[in-house]
Amino acid sequence: MNTLDLQKVWAPRVLSVLRIVSAFIFLLHGTQKHLGFPPTDRVVETFSLPGISGFIEIICGVLILIGFQTRAAAFLASGAMAFAYWIAHAPQDLFPVNNGGDAAILYCFVFLYLVFAGPGPWSVDAMRGKGSVSAT
Repeated sequence: MNTLDLQKVWAPRVLSVLRIVSAFIFLLHGTQKHLGFPPTDRVVETFSLPGISGFIEIICGVLILIGFQTRAAAFLASGAMAFAYWIAHAPQDLFPVNNGGDAAILYCFVFLYLVFAGPGPWSVDAMRGKGSVSAT
């Protein structure tokens, strides 16, 4: 099997893995804020900016994780992470490594990529025949 064949076979599958892993970790940020899992001492008020962010992380995290309405959920999640970066992190310091905004930037661009690439083959959207099932 040549390199081009390997790419055609594995690129869509790895896209699905990227979506699943990113969504799972994103989802954990929301469950920590609202459900206390993983355990934390941090408590957020339901209708505060972190509280609303937590709801977006839970709802979009689940949708992206299972690959249902992936493009719309990824668009909302990407925008939320861009907003979070500029509101919470950038005012502290110019550099993401200094302001703790690395994850927000990475989530923003991974989810933006999913808006255009679609969910990959291992998704509800692909089973329903919606959206792109490959990265090409």
